[in-house]
Amino acid sequence: MDLGCGNGDLLAALVKEKDAKGQGIEIDEKAIYECVAKGLSVIQQDVETGLSEYLDKSFDYVILAGSLQQVKKPDSVLKESLRVGRRAIVSFPNFAHYSVRLQILLGGKVPVTPSLPFEWYDTPNLHFLSISNFVEYCRKRSIRIERSAFLGRGRIASLPNLRAETALFMVST
Repeated sequence: MDLGCGNGDLLAALVKEKDAKGQGIEIDEKAIYECVAKGLSVIQQDVETGLSEYLDKSFDYVILAGSLQQVKKPDSVLKESLRVGRRAIVSFPNFAHYSVRLQILLGGKVPVTPSLPFEWYDTPNLHFLSISNFVEYCRKRSIRIERSAFLGRGRIASLPNLRAETALFMVST
């Protein structure tokens, strides 16, 4: 299940390359038309209210690809994702990347970067989190981090909270 699947590019790749049986949930009508044109199964719902009809562990994976920071209640969305799926795959832009820190420190403005490409008044992001924030969040809620990867210009192995532009986690309860 891909929550906030957008135009369905990720879901289509998973179906084609991994022979996955996928279900998308998206709120934007135009994006849904793009998904349907790709032959994807997609439902128009708000991810913050649309998971209650699904049974516990009815999906192997629930994907939140760049959507967790865009919902009003990320805590409840992740909790529901872990109820509906055996695992959740979460990715988000790392707000603690050194370029973000420098833009705030030296420029005194909300940053615009490749992973955070929006002006403050035009961003879909409601929550700005870092890798350290997410790791601490998972620890406090007894969410198990099974795997993680940190990306910038390639894969980042050391000092990911400072050097990674994007974080990717596989989590479970």
